[in-house]
Amino acid sequence: MAFIYEKRDRIAYMTINRPQALNSLDPETIEEMSRAMLDFRDDPSVWVAILTGAGDRAFSAGADLKTTIPKMMDDTISPPWRAAPTIGLGLEIWKPFIAAVNGLALGGGNELAIACDIIIASENASFGQPEVRWSIIPGWGGTQRLPRKIPWAKAAEMVIMGRSIDAQEAYRIGLVNKVVPLKDLMSTAEAWAKEICQLGPLGVRAAKEAMIRGASMSLQDGLRLEQMFVDTLRLTEDSKEGPRAFAEKRPPVFKAG
Repeated sequence: MAFIYEKRDRIAYMTINRPQALNSLDPETIEEMSRAMLDFRDDPSVWVAILTGAGDRAFSAGADLKTTIPKMMDDTISPPWRAAPTIGLGLEIWKPFIAAVNGLALGGGNELAIACDIIIASENASFGQPEVRWSIIPGWGGTQRLPRKIPWAKAAEMVIMGRSIDAQEAYRIGLVNKVVPLKDLMSTAEAWAKEICQLGPLGVRAAKEAMIRGASMSLQDGLRLEQMFVDTLRLTEDSKEGPRAFAEKRPPVFKAG
């Protein structure tokens, strides 16, 4: 199985499972990933996802150069082949994603990581967009997300020059949230996921959507968007349960409703 998808205790676990190929992304893997992400989006029983790679060498080395890239670049196909939608491109999922980056995150692998909301990196992780080495460019949002997440100069090094950065540099420039020893990577990602699961799920999703949609708006338009979410959440049962639990000095019981 090229992609493993499991659900436990409101957490969806997604694992790219091609360690022999540094978890590179062939068409089959991308299809399986897309189906898993759609299921996660639509399943009310899961509230947060952890995305990682199998083994201890790579999160994902990106698109498989032997299968995916030739298919993408085949100029005899009309219309051009498009990969199945993922959070990298095509899917809007407002439930949060945590990337547990366990080694190389290159090309499409880096793009998957930066499409997540939180990145926990192992000490051996590295991040890069090497596509220009093959006279192509990132196709899952690397040219767009990186300059929005890190300083333009560092994004230019990665996208225009094809350079990679290590985990500590990624942390220094704010690309990742935390760097941990490899042995602690999944336990740390799970701890963060469980913390998110204690929060109001509708509030978390609205906050994520407001942040992402608001990033391309003026401040005034963003403030109006935020107020729309405030007004919408006021009508939910969870928004009543949160303050009620606080007043009663007990943990809230959220139902995503």
